[in-house]
Amino acid sequence: MLRKLFFDFQYRFARPPWDTGITPPEVVAFVANNSTHGRALDLGCGTGTNSIYLASQGYQVVGVDFSSKAIASARFKAKREQLAIDFHVADVTHLEFLNEPFDYVLDIGCLHAIDETGRTRYAEHIARLTQSGSVFMLYAFSPRPANEPRHLIQFRNVGITPDQVEKLFASDFKLERIEHGGDRDERKSAWYWFVRQSNSRPVR
Repeated sequence: MLRKLFFDFQYRFARPPWDTGITPPEVVAFVANNSTHGRALDLGCGTGTNSIYLASQGYQVVGVDFSSKAIASARFKAKREQLAIDFHVADVTHLEFLNEPFDYVLDIGCLHAIDETGRTRYAEHIARLTQSGSVFMLYAFSPRPANEPRHLIQFRNVGITPDQVEKLFASDFKLERIEHGGDRDERKSAWYWFVRQSNSRPVR
């Protein structure tokens, strides 16, 4: 709850540093190299920058974020661009309201802030909502070193390691590619490209 209040406050009274208004080149390159633009799911969509880009490229887009302020901004921006995007105020670990299979799932900076129990639910939903050949692109931070100071609102060391990411999705996805890098403060991060393997989980 405290984390949600923090994000709502940031979107309402500040310009969050993660809300750049620019779609990452990794996403642009993926779209450019894939001629089939079907259904896309943008998890932790924020104010809709990437949802709007995907919709402008011909995707049918669903965006999810737990910040009502962010979703309100996303809806306003999509309407201004005359794009039909289905935005939802919801927790990405509780996606029971979604049923359609998605061809492309995008998460930029959402999974790494979820606790271990939530990550398991998250992975189950991603598997349920994709089909063989679907692509899941993830950008996530690694945890900070134990001796490095953390933000005042963080009660745990937010982050997920590459090994944890691969293990979390190993039963349903093949990790095709990983690119390591840093972010604003050179904190370790990585882009992951997963491809959904043949469906093995029963549909719930």
